Amino acid sequence: MESKDWKSILGEAFNIEPSEPQDTHEENQDNPSIQEQQGKKIIDIILDKKGRKGKTATIIANLNLDEDSIKNLATMLKKECGVGGSSRDEEILLQGDMRDRALNYLKGLGLKVRII
Repeated sequence: MESKDWKSILGEAFNIEPSEPQDTHEENQDNPSIQEQQGKKIIDIILDKKGRKGKTATIIANLNLDEDSIKNLATMLKKECGVGGSSRDEEILLQGDMRDRALNYLKGLGLKVRII
C-alpha cells in the first residue's frame, strides 16, 4: 500500500495541485481601513445603566464606519474584553464596565477616543 500525505489526498479530492498556494484570507483593497473611515472624528465611550435593571453597559458611540466595519470592530472588542455585546444604530454595546479596556484597544488601533 502506497502512503500519501494528507495534502495530496485533499488535492486530488478537490482538484487542487499541492504546490499551489491557496490564499484563504482575501483582503479587499477597495475597502478602506477603520482609521481611514473614522478620520479625525472622536469616538465616545459612555457608561450607561438606564433601562437595564441596574446593570451597567459600555456604549461606544460616534462611529463613522460602515455596517460591516462596525460589526467586525464589535466582534474584536467583545473578544478583547471577554464579554457579550451587540452592534446597532452605529453604536457598539458591551456588557459591564469596559471603558478602560475599550479605550486602550481603540487607541491601539490608532483611533481618537475619549471617555465621557
